Amino acid sequence: MKHFILGAAFAALTAGFAQAETWKMSADAPDGNYLTQNIRAFADDVARLTEGALEIDVVSNSVLLKRTELKRGVQRGIVPIGEVLISALGNEDAVYSADAVPLLATTFDESRALWEASRPIYEEKLAEEGLVLLFAAPWPPQGIYMNKEVTDGSSFDGVKFRAYNPSTARLAELLGAVPATIATSEISQAFSTGVINGMITSPSTGVDSQAWDFVTHYYDVQAFLPKNMVIVNKRAFDRLPAEVQDALFEAAKLAEDRGFEMAEAATKTATDTMADNGMKVLPTPEGLATDFEAIAATMRAEWLDQAGAEGAKIVDALK
Repeated sequence: MKHFILGAAFAALTAGFAQAETWKMSADAPDGNYLTQNIRAFADDVARLTEGALEIDVVSNSVLLKRTELKRGVQRGIVPIGEVLISALGNEDAVYSADAVPLLATTFDESRALWEASRPIYEEKLAEEGLVLLFAAPWPPQGIYMNKEVTDGSSFDGVKFRAYNPSTARLAELLGAVPATIATSEISQAFSTGVINGMITSPSTGVDSQAWDFVTHYYDVQAFLPKNMVIVNKRAFDRLPAEVQDALFEAAKLAEDRGFEMAEAATKTATDTMADNGMKVLPTPEGLATDFEAIAATMRAEWLDQAGAEGAKIVDALK
């Protein structure tokens, strides 16, 4: 009887282990970035809420899959879950560029409203491609980094300007700059080798790349707030028990709310860090503001034309 009880206990224990699952997750930003910290907190919540039935092993800084490879990689099951910049998908469908349209949403409240308007559209598109959308979190408002003083749009003539999605490439063109696609991890090298001498990105990326080593001026133009979203391979999701699926969505809701809060706090901290390291942190010059509004109007019209009825639905929801 003693051996029977021990055997039954061992069988039950090993059966529990057999049901547990570990997912590798490709995170976009480096470890020190609040977005990755939020992802790690999400993974902790998943483990807690599922009582260990699902664990997520987070690998940061796009080591597992580069940003351009992420969506396809999750579709193919190379990793079951990953994080990607939404607007990086703008080349495959313009509607994904909604949060990179200049001056469409420039505050965190507006960014949240834009997300709520666009999320149902993204969920439907991703579902058609075998993907489940979990949550999104914003980057801080985007500012301009230059190694010289800027007065207006003419200050960018001929400047080699970093682009990280279709919208920033188009913005560079309209400014009279020359766009160059550079990954976040390559920013420092690109500046030091002269591949670029200007960029638009968040204060957090400025800190991640230690921008003070290669530029002198940061202009807080607050052009737009791009977001990263977390997606899951639907086949992997469907294999989970219903209670684990529910827990995954619960952890996702916590992560989305926390991500917006962390982004707002990180904006001030990162901007202060750049100033503390000797960068000139400045408001948008009047001449640039005027030129930027004209460029933003052009880009919004172009985006609405490309995104069609779905783009119009998003803009109407913001009104």
